[in-house]
Amino acid sequence: MTCLSAETLQARFGLPGLAHITTGNGGLPCVRITAPAATGEIYLHGAHITSWRPAGGEEVIFTSSSALWADGEAIRGGVPVCSPWFRAKEDNPRAPKHGLVRTKAWDLDAIEPHADGVRVTLSTTNDSSGKQWWPYDFTLRLRATFGAALRMELDYTNEASVPVRVAEALHSYLAVGDVRQVSITGLDGARYLDNGEGNREKQQLGDLRFSSETDNAYLNTAADLTLVDPVLMRRIRVAKSGSQSTVTWNPWETGAGKIADLGVGEWQHFACLEASNVLSCAVNIAPGETHTLSAVITCTSL
Repeated sequence: MTCLSAETLQARFGLPGLAHITTGNGGLPCVRITAPAATGEIYLHGAHITSWRPAGGEEVIFTSSSALWADGEAIRGGVPVCSPWFRAKEDNPRAPKHGLVRTKAWDLDAIEPHADGVRVTLSTTNDSSGKQWWPYDFTLRLRATFGAALRMELDYTNEASVPVRVAEALHSYLAVGDVRQVSITGLDGARYLDNGEGNREKQQLGDLRFSSETDNAYLNTAADLTLVDPVLMRRIRVAKSGSQSTVTWNPWETGAGKIADLGVGEWQHFACLEASNVLSCAVNIAPGETHTLSAVITCTSL
């Protein structure tokens, strides 16, 4: 189905007044949501959410103005799907960063009305090109519900004959007024590995605040997260399920200068809060079993 045109997909799946499949940036098929509760956007490329704006509110998801929109390229910003590994693959650094599925076209399975919003379901499987890096059969399915909340549910179904150990993340870029002024609750006391210092183990004390390049993996924590943004005068909550780790990331000015697909100064306007299962929190999935990682994002005024 991935080879079907946006016009064909629209004829099959479009919902008048709620969801329209169109040709988006770079000629990539895109589902645009215009529901009473929210507008939004998800690309079949990577099953990548690039927008969610609840009714009466501002954009909650950051997407770079310099993002690359092309086959084989990851979209900078939005909510990349990372699976079945995170960061560089430990046993093969030549493998694609963050897994197999960020840069491939997914199949569009369904678009359905859901309460006062819309649910979009996409899926993908391993193929011959992916099996050079990951020899196991699987089906990944993402259900994205655009409504008063943005709900994301990522299923990994192990179709191999052996157990697999999977690392994964919903790599959410949240739009903020100024990353230097936000605070994040829900991680106080958690142990984390600081990737900027060679995965040195540390402990979070109090709220998280960004004051320099940050790339932390908080382990053995299922706590929900709340980002308080005094500039945009709002509170963004990320409620997790099936997640035992949280990743926080911002490249800061120095790191941002090395990222060609990030607009000038845009590092100031996002904070990544990622529901995940990474490093020692990767999940073991038996043959025929399915693991679900989910995140529910809500946004309220201060």
